[in-house]
Amino acid sequence: MSKHVLVTGANRGIGLEFCKQYLEQGYDVTAVVRQPSDELKALNVAVIADVDVSNAQQVATLPAKLAGKSIDIVINNAGVFHNETLENMDFAAIDSQLQINAVAPLRVVHTLLPLLKANSKIAMITSRMGSIADNGSGGYIGYRMSKAALNAASVSLAHELKAQRIAVGLFHPGFVQTQMVNFAGDISPQLAAERLCQRIHELTLENTGGFWHSNGETLPW
Repeated sequence: MSKHVLVTGANRGIGLEFCKQYLEQGYDVTAVVRQPSDELKALNVAVIADVDVSNAQQVATLPAKLAGKSIDIVINNAGVFHNETLENMDFAAIDSQLQINAVAPLRVVHTLLPLLKANSKIAMITSRMGSIADNGSGGYIGYRMSKAALNAASVSLAHELKAQRIAVGLFHPGFVQTQMVNFAGDISPQLAAERLCQRIHELTLENTGGFWHSNGETLPW
């Protein structure tokens, strides 16, 4: 029986590449999106549309739409990115980033937990911008806050789920050429996803709760 991976935010960028690469590896793939892109529709994946991961009622529909199918890997990839500074403060944008980047992945895991099993894995696509030690420039206040909160929640999940033999990893993709950053990155979504798939493959109960760059480097908290 094929293994099953579920990817949020799968309509473009890294999420779409996750779908392509796990398909190539022989996985059954479920893509969870608000609206599927034409590229996603062209893939042989199951698409669950009309799900905003920050909407509790929409996330609550996932188990029924999955018809009880077990999940080997959950990839919480959906996210949003803004830049706030003291001179350019947008509290609504900060609230939105906290909800989408930090609370939503926790909600997705909580909702899908009955479909996970021993040796399932949870991959949180976070950012080194959530590292307090690595912040040498300021700015991006809401994004940094949201990813630091995601990191904190993910470490707690790693501890709590270890007894169920479910591993949790925190992964920074790199500076990736996606729409989120106006394609200003220095690596392609394809390469980022390729590296991240390898990091997820290396995730075990022994290293659960770790925080890694997609290139394999361990990142500081």
